[in-house]
Amino acid sequence: MRVAYLDCFSGMSGDMFLGALVDADVPFQLLEETVAGLNIGARLEISRVNRSGITATKVDVYSHGEKDLPREVYWEQREHENHGHAHDGQSHEHSHEHEDSRAGAPPTPHSQTHQHEQGHPHEHSHGRGLTEIKQIISGAAINETAKQTAIAIFEALGMAEAKIHNSDIETVHFHELGAVDAMVDIVCAAVGAETLRVDEIICSPINVGGGTVKCTHGTFPVPAPATVELLKGMPVYSSGIQAELVTPTGAAIVKTLAGRFSAFPPMTIEKTGYGAGTRDFPGHANVVRLTLGEVQILDGASSSQEMITVLEANLDDLNPQIFGYVIDRLLQEGALDAFCVPVQMKKDRPGMLLTVLCKSEDALRLTDLLFAETTTLGVRRRDEKRQALARRWVNVETRWGQVRMKLASMNGTVTNYAPEYEDCRRIASERHVPLKDVMQEAVREYLQSRH
Repeated sequence: MRVAYLDCFSGMSGDMFLGALVDADVPFQLLEETVAGLNIGARLEISRVNRSGITATKVDVYSHGEKDLPREVYWEQREHENHGHAHDGQSHEHSHEHEDSRAGAPPTPHSQTHQHEQGHPHEHSHGRGLTEIKQIISGAAINETAKQTAIAIFEALGMAEAKIHNSDIETVHFHELGAVDAMVDIVCAAVGAETLRVDEIICSPINVGGGTVKCTHGTFPVPAPATVELLKGMPVYSSGIQAELVTPTGAAIVKTLAGRFSAFPPMTIEKTGYGAGTRDFPGHANVVRLTLGEVQILDGASSSQEMITVLEANLDDLNPQIFGYVIDRLLQEGALDAFCVPVQMKKDRPGMLLTVLCKSEDALRLTDLLFAETTTLGVRRRDEKRQALARRWVNVETRWGQVRMKLASMNGTVTNYAPEYEDCRRIASERHVPLKDVMQEAVREYLQSRH
């Protein structure tokens, strides 16, 4: 099985991912053509740079003639300019009034602004809503799978922003310049990832950095609010570097593209690419590494092997009404699966065996949940090997709305596919149509898209 391993030891941003793709031999011309096809006034530039001794590819986005910058770099330059203007007798408010007149204004439900991490936080006369952005992507000269992936990444970004600002996703507007930069990063990421022709993208735990970061609406701790929302469910850590290493777009790309998170898998390496960030930290290579290769097949099976933890508890005195609630809580808190089976216990008492499958790093937290929510006095724990097919998501359009399809692959061939139950359930409830009809149409649309 061919995989790509994304090593985020220095965080993740959209431009770093594009650099890694190009460094791993994704044709730069393909990305240039993709950007030109969007027709949004953007272009790419490529260079080779050194980051703490590692040579990497740097991809820069220019939108409307302005170079894309990390927000920390932008705010440093802005403060330097303000300091210079102060010496020239010019006030801060006067010198930047036209440039960023609404920078300090709180967001409103109908005019949300998105601070794109790699772009200047200027606000132009209007912004692009998610619907308009989806229309631009849908009209781009790229294949349908890449379009669906790009839209899914943007939707993840929009949902995070909507939650942070307590608004509906359709009211979130990305300011003009930020929308351009984000579309370039996201659409090129979708096209480039597909060009890799891998069965699965696996990601390392992500280094988020530390300290604080300045945004249009103030100073926030790293990771920034939208980034934290996007990183839910992902393994993260901080190496202590006082800088924003993970950007919202980078987090959204990982959230959508990565099938799972793990340490470096057993594989035969084919090629490696390094994508550079803008900043150069002393003694720390500010790059993301993309490694392509064939995963070693274990025990003759066409699947990857991983270790999971199994938690078990026998219950004979728990109110039956509570079981459904406990299982829902376990799944919400990160359990891979949770289920009950009837058992006959001591003294001929009927009971239930509650079983939880989880990642080892979640086992202690989920054990505490079992003690808090059930009547058990003990929880058994063991680690087991699990063979797992490569899995990924694609979006399909039904007459009632978009549904995610889970695809499982073996030796590069899709062997199983199923519509996401929660998507179908939501549509069935909102549109008042039978659930089985939604699921059947999702499968039909997916099969048609393969031809």
